[in-house]
This record gives sequence, C-alpha cells and structure tokens, in this order.
Amino acid sequence: MNTTALPVRGATPLPPAESPWREALRMFARNPSSIIGSVLLLAALAVAIAGPWLMPDDPFEIAAAPMSPPGEDALLGTDYLGRDVLRMLIHGGRATLTIGAVAALLSVVIGVTIGALAGFYGGRVNAWLMRVTEFFQVLPALLFAMVVVSLFQPTIITVTIAIGIVSWTGTARLARAEFLKVRNLEFVRAERAIGARDARLIWKVILPNAFPPLVVSATLAVGSAILFEAGLSFLGLGDPNQMSWGLMIGSSRQYVLSSWWAVAFPGAAIFVTVLAVSLIGDGLNDALNPKLRER
Repeated sequence: MNTTALPVRGATPLPPAESPWREALRMFARNPSSIIGSVLLLAALAVAIAGPWLMPDDPFEIAAAPMSPPGEDALLGTDYLGRDVLRMLIHGGRATLTIGAVAALLSVVIGVTIGALAGFYGGRVNAWLMRVTEFFQVLPALLFAMVVVSLFQPTIITVTIAIGIVSWTGTARLARAEFLKVRNLEFVRAERAIGARDARLIWKVILPNAFPPLVVSATLAVGSAILFEAGLSFLGLGDPNQMSWGLMIGSSRQYVLSSWWAVAFPGAAIFVTVLAVSLIGDGLNDALNPKLRER
C-alpha cells in the first residue's frame, strides 16, 4: 500500500523561512536606538567627508581676532589663536573618525586572531595566549598608549597604532569564549571528519557563527578609540600637524573659562558621535542576539 502523503487540495503553502541575517536587519531597522544612532553617525560622516570641500581653507589659518565669541566674524567663534572653530570642527572630524575606525579595526583583528587561536586549539596555546592577554589587560591602557606614542613621533599613524594595540583584550576574550562554545558542535565535527584543515575550520566554519557578538564589540570599539584619541590629544600627545577634535580640546583647555566655545563644540561633537556608535551597538546587540529575537 502506497503511504506517500498527497498534498491537500486548497492548502496554503508555507512561506519560505526568513534568513537570519535578513531578520536581524529588519529588527535593526525597527529599533529606535538604531535609527537615531545611524542618523547621527551618517550626519557626522557626511560633514567629515563633504565639509572640507565646503570650507577648503586651512583650519590652522587665522580667521579673526583671538577668542572671538560666536557671531558674525566666526559662526562658532575663534580659539585663543584666532582660528575658526567651525572650520576646525569640520576638518577635525575626518581625522577623529578615521582614527576611531582604523584603530577599532586593528584592535578587532588582533583580538579575534588571538581569541580564535586560543579557543580553537585550547591546551598550551590557550594558556600562553591568555597569559599574553592578561599581561596587556592589567596594564593601564592610557598610560601604555602614552608610552608608545612618546617613544615615536606623535603622528596620526602612531596614535592609531597605539590605540589599536592597547584595546584588543576584550575582543580577544569574547572571541575565545565564542570559539570554545562553537568548536565542538555537530557541524564543526562534520567538517573535521571530511578532512577540513584548521585554517578552514577557524576562519570559514567557526568564525561566521561567532560573528554577531564580535560585530557588536567592533562597533563599540570605535567609540572607545575616539575617546582614546581625545584623551591623548588632551594630554598633548596627538598629532600637532593634523586637526582633530581631541587636538581642539587639548589646545584650548587652558582657556575654557574665557572661551568656552573652543572646547564645548568639539566636546559636543565627540559626545554625539560616541553616543551614535553606542546606540548602533545596542541596536546590533538586540538584532543579532537570538535570545532577544525570541522575545
């Protein structure tokens, strides 16, 4: 007797299952935090990219009398040297955002590499790499970055590298935890059984499944890198030949009571940008976390 099930006449076919990434993107787009953060960050990027063409003059050029308040001569006032704060703010955004993005990328690459190797191999490899991670973790990050920048000429490249090499430990521990959780799952064992090499298992099998929390970590690392750059510049360890928001605050910190606008406007720009990145990180966490998606 043939027991093959026949389709029921008039039955509505089930819709195809939605891709997890598409579902995450849909949830991200519906999250108010994600929308606000994305709008703020896109606005900052647009000003940083298009601003220098709208105001092509040198940001270090004298524009009006020193410490002029916001008004006709300078829309946002001038600093203690007479430089236009608005022009400095627009040109400085490009350097600050570039340092934040590149330093965060460097820290994520270092952290994911060390964490992936430690979590995948375990044993002595895990022990040695975690001792290295703990060594960097117990060091005061800002102090270590100051030492690195002081040993070399303080340029935008050295500042970016210094920030990247002191801020990877959290990503490394997160990547290690994800690899320890995923490496013994069935699909990884199946790939190993058919002869997949370690490099393929690490980068093409396990890493894509450990990717969501790492994306959130990378997003938050951008905000941390921007704050790091501002801290180094405030202490006089930024690139003096490259305008940035941190350099604006650091160079005018002695005149904050007499010309508050020279410090308040770049400080507000840093605050809004870091807030935007944090809101995007929260939105990504809500969208990529399967436990939160089930609610």
